[in-house]
Amino acid sequence: MDLTGRTVVVTGAGRGFGRALALKAGRLGARVFVSARSLAAAQKVADEVATDSGAKTDAFACDLADPASIRALDGITAHADRVDVLINNGARYLEGPDLWDAADDAITDTIASGATGTVLTVKHFLPLLRASVGADVVNLVSSAAEARNHRSQAHPAFYAAKAAQAGFADILSHRLRPESIRVISLYPPDFMDGDPLHSTWDHASRTAGDPLTAQSVLDCVLFAIGQPRDCFIRSFHFEQM
Repeated sequence: MDLTGRTVVVTGAGRGFGRALALKAGRLGARVFVSARSLAAAQKVADEVATDSGAKTDAFACDLADPASIRALDGITAHADRVDVLINNGARYLEGPDLWDAADDAITDTIASGATGTVLTVKHFLPLLRASVGADVVNLVSSAAEARNHRSQAHPAFYAAKAAQAGFADILSHRLRPESIRVISLYPPDFMDGDPLHSTWDHASRTAGDPLTAQSVLDCVLFAIGQPRDCFIRSFHFEQM
């Protein structure tokens, strides 16, 4: 896989899987833009990417629950004339099986960041995606969006957010195909995070008896965006243990 000359945007890149995506994109030669709720967190990852691979990287603050903050990402147009890969990774996770366990503001923030945040992010990046010769929109959804899935201990508001995100991705895939923009959604269960800068990244156990790893989820993303443009992989669903 080679991303040389391609522009990649990763939301929710301040830690965890978003950070791993940014680091891997840099290693594959991409021009990388990272966003996180705080500029300090985004800048820390941007610096790590630049140090690790030498990739040109910029950081932006973006609160996906705040439309004005999402609109501010338009500033990327000052640095890039197109976006080849937009990875919608950011969304608030809310834990707790009981509806009454969370404050109203936390519920609103969870649904806004996962659902409205994804819709508005794609909307505002669409001109740059259309400027690419073949763009990909990648959505890190969740197995919580699958019908009758109740394994996660996430709050019902998180289930609602992810179901809305999945519905948006489904119709978007159909409507953007004529423009050669692919929409790829992943529905992983809870998976083991990993740090590409740690020696354990390349030696993680990935057998049938192990929980799903960040490495394998990332490999699915790279596989999908690496396919010829006649291949529209709409979704990855994972068997749960």
